Amino acid sequence: MAAHSGMVSRQFIGFLVVSGFAGLANFGSRFLFSLAMPYAAAISVAFLVGLVTAFVLNRRFVFLDSRQSTRSQAWRFLLVNLAALVQTLAVSLLLVHWLLPLLGWHWHPEAVAHAAGIAAPAITSYLAHKHWTFS
Repeated sequence: MAAHSGMVSRQFIGFLVVSGFAGLANFGSRFLFSLAMPYAAAISVAFLVGLVTAFVLNRRFVFLDSRQSTRSQAWRFLLVNLAALVQTLAVSLLLVHWLLPLLGWHWHPEAVAHAAGIAAPAITSYLAHKHWTFS
């Protein structure tokens, strides 16, 4: 899946589609988890839902030529995504507690902040997965 269409590879587009689906699983589950736990904890647990979804789909549909064992891929995927979790939490918390209130934003601030947080590590995660996790 490494063919290029213009300046963006099919692999990157596939990664974005898979990431979007996993992001929706992450985002949607956070609302359920928020019923039982604080915002930051709900983001973290929902992240695990998205993580498992993303790993399975990326391995199955995006990074088909990997020479790494499944175990190695899983550990590398986890490490890359722990860094992404830090980015997700940082962006989400900065937005919900600082920037959105500063802007006077009141329309679903936790949802908006979390969506932005999920999107934040897209490019860095793709590069890490392409060149390390699924190399």
